[in-house]
Amino acid sequence: MASMWMLAAAFLFSVMGACVKLASASFSISEIVMYRGLIGVVMLSLLVRHQGGSLRTVHIKDHLWRGFVGVLSLWLWFYGISKLPLATAVTLNYMSPIWMAAFLFCAGWWHSKDHVEWPLVGAILLSFIGVTLVLQPAFEARQWLGAITTLCSGMLSAAAYLQVRKLSQLGEPEYRVVFYFSVVNLMAGLAGSATTVVDPSVVTWHALDLRGAALMLTMGVSATLAQMAMTRAYGTGKTLVVANLQYTGIIFSSVWGMLLWGDRFDWHVWLGMAVILGSGLAVTYYNTRSTDRGTAVEKTDPIASET
Repeated sequence: MASMWMLAAAFLFSVMGACVKLASASFSISEIVMYRGLIGVVMLSLLVRHQGGSLRTVHIKDHLWRGFVGVLSLWLWFYGISKLPLATAVTLNYMSPIWMAAFLFCAGWWHSKDHVEWPLVGAILLSFIGVTLVLQPAFEARQWLGAITTLCSGMLSAAAYLQVRKLSQLGEPEYRVVFYFSVVNLMAGLAGSATTVVDPSVVTWHALDLRGAALMLTMGVSATLAQMAMTRAYGTGKTLVVANLQYTGIIFSSVWGMLLWGDRFDWHVWLGMAVILGSGLAVTYYNTRSTDRGTAVEKTDPIASET
């Protein structure tokens, strides 16, 4: 079930990315971040009220850290999307599972623990080979800043995902994790948009027309639902398995490229898609077989071993 949650999250994130790319021509990054946070706060508040849940938490520091790292990553990614072709920006951002595996390696080495599952790490590396086949990003000299910021976004995303996993293990429900992340989004967006007060020459507020409102609403709703699905996936599944399935977002983004920007693919792109899907299926099969053997979560889940 965790795999299905991650697949849903990957699709919804691809919808969000397409909306951000379209909206970045008319709105500042601060506005996009602000609207995403605002819509998330409203949606989660209504959900909690309907279900009778509670937003009270004793892990506020963990939520703030997840929010800070997540918003910084989001800001850099949105900037990269606005400066780079969507395919290139998605490729660089989707290096986060590679960074995640590197973090786990370092943590395991530091604590002298030997619970790294090499087949899963190999599947992640194989998936990235598929990513390069699909997108084959090429940077022009004037795009170096967007490339660097998007690369940093992927690294910060890995740290944010690990924090999501920690919050889930602390017993925080996904709606609470996403709510506080949305609050930090809203506050960061408002702070960024306040640049107009300091420097009137910088335009950070734009009127919402029908098209802009539709883009922002679709972006905010898809982002919030994706965050909830992603949080559920990382909370119930094995970290590296879920991270590997994140690569399916590349396929969804490629389809959006065909529909919205008229992208056409050569044979190597279809081969890359096959590699990504095959790797995802293989790693899911491996995880299921391990579970059937009754392997303890504490010994198979790198995050559980570290906390």
